[in-house]
Amino acid sequence: MADTLDDAAVAERLRDLPAWDRDGDLIRRRVEAPTFLAGIDVVADVARAAEDADHHPDIDIRWRTLTFALTTHSAGGLTVKDFDLAAAIDRIAARHGAR
Repeated sequence: MADTLDDAAVAERLRDLPAWDRDGDLIRRRVEAPTFLAGIDVVADVARAAEDADHHPDIDIRWRTLTFALTTHSAGGLTVKDFDLAAAIDRIAARHGAR
């Protein structure tokens, strides 16, 4: 099981992920895709990255707006795994022209 990060470590890691916000024991980002299909492509690529990492986000799809939420349920809070996947989501979104 991964170790949870303390508040200072979470704040430090969020400085490198300015599009993400903390909400208690999770981090969340909203992404606007250029088209609905581009948004679905983002979700598909994130799903592959999540499978590779064995760490899965909650994903909400509302037309072109995607919301990703990350927490490590097995650890009961935020871990390095959440921030690593958040960075991967940022790269994937950018590759698809989502902002």
